[in-house]
Amino acid sequence: MATDDIHPESLTAQGLGWVDEATRAISPPIHFSSTYLRDADNGYSSGRVYMRDQNPAFDQAEALITELEHGHQTMLFATGMAAATAVFQALHPGDHVLAPRVMYWSLRNWLLGFATSWGLDVELIDMTDPAAVQAAMRPGSTKLVWVESPANPLWTVTDIAATAEIVHRTGALLAVDSTSATPVLSQPLDLGADLVMHSATKYLNGHTDLTAGSVTTRGDNEHWQRLRSVRAQIGGTLGSMESWLLLRGMRTLFLRVRTASASALQIAEHFDGDDRVAEVLYPGLSSSQGHEIAKRQMTGGFGGMLSIRVAGGEEAAIAVAATTRLWKRATSLGGVESLIEHRASVEGAGTPAPPDLLRLSVGIEHVDDLIADLDHALG
Repeated sequence: MATDDIHPESLTAQGLGWVDEATRAISPPIHFSSTYLRDADNGYSSGRVYMRDQNPAFDQAEALITELEHGHQTMLFATGMAAATAVFQALHPGDHVLAPRVMYWSLRNWLLGFATSWGLDVELIDMTDPAAVQAAMRPGSTKLVWVESPANPLWTVTDIAATAEIVHRTGALLAVDSTSATPVLSQPLDLGADLVMHSATKYLNGHTDLTAGSVTTRGDNEHWQRLRSVRAQIGGTLGSMESWLLLRGMRTLFLRVRTASASALQIAEHFDGDDRVAEVLYPGLSSSQGHEIAKRQMTGGFGGMLSIRVAGGEEAAIAVAATTRLWKRATSLGGVESLIEHRASVEGAGTPAPPDLLRLSVGIEHVDDLIADLDHALG
């Protein structure tokens, strides 16, 4: 049966249905060899030379992500940051790139620190405004536009299709960080993006027990080949055990993401309008500024991430996070357990996160328990 005839839920649950040909095992083997045997003529008919970028442990997970993203090819990396920064390292010094003002904090710091000192011309703009994107484009100089949607930690939404049209007019590439949306809810490549990146540490793995990253391309081109060289030569690749764990985590991806998304919407609706909450930030709310765009480019839910602004200000927000029992005070997102974090104090100076904001990563616990715990903490 061709994969076109099978629902993505089934493909993911069975890891594309691959079976180990040597043993007929349903669960894939874990490959630990760091090198591979040469042929008698000193060649490599196996197609593998060295573990760093040719580990067979990558094959099944990469193929599954490629299938889910409707892409051409995927590369795994050791972390989400390794995947994201490789996209920029595949450019040339002097290239102009655009990135959103609201985005994953670690990558923002890397862009404004290392990337600029290395020679990239980095400009941060309001990526939710197509007019601002159009005005910032420099034909011949702008080589890459980076989008995150929904964007951490305000969960603003960028119109990927409209942005792709603007970006491609000048011959630039569009890359989308789709970590919070996941391929369960959105396929940016179908909307016109050239690359889609995931911090696979988060929802793809979903169990808070490894770090990983992935980049998927819509097609082969010079930038993709340079990106492949960056991975091979810098060496930010995933280990064998982590690759196996990532694939195991992805088998429950659809169940986890849909549960978290449904619960997040219920939590957002419950606290929207609560006098103890100044604002609920979630694209699934009809009052959200990006709701209509999110409805167009997300299917089956709006994600498991939301933020609340506590009416009492910064001190009250920190106190709420300190009082919850089920919601754990910890950095990260996308796991089976629900996490709460005061982002402004974590990110520090220059953060776009308001001081009264708490970021919530909704897990798969019973939603009534999550609401009751947060309600008690707010009280």
